[in-house]
Amino acid sequence: MKKALVISGGGSKGAFAGGIVEHLMKDQQKKYDIFLGSSTGSLMVSHLALGMVDELKIIYTSVNQNKIFSNSPFVIRNVNGEKVISINHLHTLWNFLKGRKTFGESKNLLKLIKNNITEKMYAKIKDEEKEVVVVVSNISSNEVEYKSIKDCSYNDFCDWIWASCNYVPFMSLLVKNGHQYADGGFGSLVPIRKAIMLGAKEIDVIILETEVTQVNRLPSKNPFSLLFDVFEFMLGRIESHNISIGKLYAREHDVKLNLYYTPTVLTTNSLIFDKIKMAKWWELGYNYAKNKVVDS
Repeated sequence: MKKALVISGGGSKGAFAGGIVEHLMKDQQKKYDIFLGSSTGSLMVSHLALGMVDELKIIYTSVNQNKIFSNSPFVIRNVNGEKVISINHLHTLWNFLKGRKTFGESKNLLKLIKNNITEKMYAKIKDEEKEVVVVVSNISSNEVEYKSIKDCSYNDFCDWIWASCNYVPFMSLLVKNGHQYADGGFGSLVPIRKAIMLGAKEIDVIILETEVTQVNRLPSKNPFSLLFDVFEFMLGRIESHNISIGKLYAREHDVKLNLYYTPTVLTTNSLIFDKIKMAKWWELGYNYAKNKVVDS
C-alpha cells in the first residue's frame, strides 16, 4: 500500500510543517513512497525523501530575507511589536527600469536551492526510485503542471522547485521552454488529488492554514498590503477547493487522509522570513503533531 506525504504552500510557515514531519518521520518512523509539495512544500520534499529531517531543520531555522531575495520589493518595519511591510520604491523602480516583470527578484532563493539540494541528493533519490513531485503554475497555458524528479535533469528540477516557490509579482518569474511559470499554490495549493492519482492509499496532508478562518484583516495601509490581502483571499479559496476535491476523491478511491492544520494563525505575511519565529514554529509544529489526534 503506497503512502504519501503532501505539504501545502505557505512560505515561511513551512517551518511549522517541518516540525510536524519531524514527529511523523523520526518519532513515529513513518515511511512514504510519494512526496508531493507545492510552493514551500516543494522546498522540503527532496530532503524528506532521503530522511534528511535534521538538515532541513537547519535550513528552515536559519533562513532570512537576504537568502531569498536578490532584490527585495519590501521595507519591513516593526510597528507595536508586529512586522509590517511597505513598498521599497527604489528597488521596485530599479526592477522596472531593468525591464523585469516583477516588483522584486528571488535569485538568491535559486542559489539556496542548489546549495542545499545537491546533485548527489538528486541522484540518490532517483536511485531509490522515490516519487518526488513539485507543483508549478504555467501562467502562459493557464494550467497546473506536476514535475516529477523522475522526468527531470538536476538543473531542471531545481528550476521547477524555484518556480513553485516564486510568489509573483513579488518574486521572480521563471521563463522556461517558451512559457512563464510561477508559484504552484496559484493552481494547486494542497495537491491531494494528484497524490491519489499517483496511487497513494494513505496520505498525511499538512495544510499551513487554520481549519476555520481566524483572520479579520485590518484595512490595507498601502497598495502592497492590499495586493497581499487580495492574494491571500484568492489562495484561501483555492485551498478550500483543493481540500474539498481531495476529500471527495479520497472517498471515491477508498483513501485514508490524515489532515494536519495549523492550530493558530502563525503570520499574516508568509513572505517575511524571521529565523527566530521560524525556529519557534518548527517546535510548535513538532509539539502539535505529538499531541494531536489526527483529523480524517
